[in-house]
Amino acid sequence: MKTQNAKSSSKTSTTKPTSKPPALRKKKVLPPKVRVMIVDDHPLFRAGLRRVLELEKDLEIAGEAANGQEAIEQARALQPQVILMDVNLPNMNGLQATRELTAARSDIAVIILTAYHDDEQMLHAIRSGASAYFPKDVDPQELIRSIHQVSAGNYVLNDSVLAKPQVATWLLNQFEQMPTTSGESPEFAFQPLSAREMEILTCITRGKSNKEIAQQLGISRQTVKNHMTSILRKLAVNDRTQAAVYALRRGWIRLQDAR
Repeated sequence: MKTQNAKSSSKTSTTKPTSKPPALRKKKVLPPKVRVMIVDDHPLFRAGLRRVLELEKDLEIAGEAANGQEAIEQARALQPQVILMDVNLPNMNGLQATRELTAARSDIAVIILTAYHDDEQMLHAIRSGASAYFPKDVDPQELIRSIHQVSAGNYVLNDSVLAKPQVATWLLNQFEQMPTTSGESPEFAFQPLSAREMEILTCITRGKSNKEIAQQLGISRQTVKNHMTSILRKLAVNDRTQAAVYALRRGWIRLQDAR
């Protein structure tokens, strides 16, 4: 009997499962962090954004920039996935920088953060290539959620998350609701201004005549007139004074640069 019990006990002990050594256990693989770049000419605002984002374990601050041109250069070097972009920037405004960045890289997402908030500004932002648009008083958690959405290729517009194919339909619906004063199609009216048109618009805000603009930029007066016609159509305004006010109101040109 003792022999049988010993054999039974030995047999039972050999069938117990053994745990894997620590070296063989699979480590939990964390998803890669979303690389974010902050673009704003106010150091205090950049610092505040950085503090909020650094609390998130799945976000990483790739870098910062203080103007549009610097943003383009930094984005090439640092390869962020998402850029938080102000509009009212020196040298090159945020919409211009967004247009250039998204034209160069289809995998980059730009979230416009602006103190110059209205529905038309939002349309200009999306037409410039932005994936989301918020006033600067946006709730931090809403902004963080949007960073993840746009990094996944989605758009965040008016509290709605849209896939890329849905954005064209959203834009058309917005165009239909927007009144125009120039008689042009609203879809045409929200096309982004070219770099040359922005140069001319800046000159206009400084009160320069077509002749003075032509001399400064080294182009003919007729070329200035042609660009001026295009600017008025795109902004859906009737004259150069309205165009200047339109740009200043939305922060495309800083007040100090218009002097």
